[in-house]
This record gives sequence, C-alpha cells and structure tokens, in this order.
Amino acid sequence: MENGPFPNNGRLPLLIFKQVFEKNSATPEQFEELFSSNFWPAAWRNGLYSFHHYHSTAHEVLGVYRGWVEACFGGPDGLILMAEAGDVILIPAGVSHCNEKQSSDFRVVGAYPQDQIWDMKYGRDGERPTVDHVISGVSMPAADPVSGMNGPLKTLWA
Repeated sequence: MENGPFPNNGRLPLLIFKQVFEKNSATPEQFEELFSSNFWPAAWRNGLYSFHHYHSTAHEVLGVYRGWVEACFGGPDGLILMAEAGDVILIPAGVSHCNEKQSSDFRVVGAYPQDQIWDMKYGRDGERPTVDHVISGVSMPAADPVSGMNGPLKTLWA
C-alpha cells in the first residue's frame, strides 16, 4: 500500500518464509547456495539498514542466518514483523524496509534476481512519480528464491 513518499507495491505482497533452515544451525553459506541455485545470486552479508529505503529496480530477498530483527515494511507507519535465524523475507520492488530493532548478533544474506540491478531510494522529494513507473516495469523473477521453479512465488505474485 502506498505510504506518502514510499510507493510500496500494490501488486506483489511481501512474503516471509519461516524456518527455511533450522534456527540454531542456519549458516550464510546455506542461504547463499539456496538463493544462487534459484537464480538469485547472493550479493552481500551484513545487517539491515536502520532507515527506511526501497529498491525501485529490483526485488530483494533476505536470509536471516543469525539472531533476530524487527523490521518495518511500508514506511514509518508500516507493518512491523519479526524474523529470526532460518527465516527468509522476500521484498517486492518498491516496498520500503527498515530495521527497527535487532539482537546484537543479527546477520543476514541479501540477494536480487539474476539480471536485476538494484538501486537505493529513500522516499525523498522528487523520486516519485518516476519510480512508480520503474517499479511497475520490474520483471517477474525466473524462480522462487527458496523453492525454485515450482515454488509458490509464481502463484503468490501472479
């Protein structure tokens, strides 16, 4: 749902896959291998920014491999969801996300669909309405980052 300077994505829902890997044994290498094998090449390891931002040119997937995070999606008045080690968060292009609170050991792997180059947008004056058009043109990923070609992404993002 649109939220002032944050366009979000009225077509594609945010998805959270709980316990893709066991909480106490999730590793960054597991997420990197899983994402890359499903055409979402692993791009980075780190945390989640503590300011609202979004990507207008790419979808993003996050694999939590350590700790937990309470993240806000949709802008400052958006929905706060908790994810913990083993969980995957799939963020459609345009959806604002921000780290509201985390454990001291929180870490995540990030990836973007093959052939999608990500950008950073901050909800600043002048970004819209141009980004709205860009977001509507972001292509459907070739596969679900967790389940591959037969995963639920194609149905849920139909």
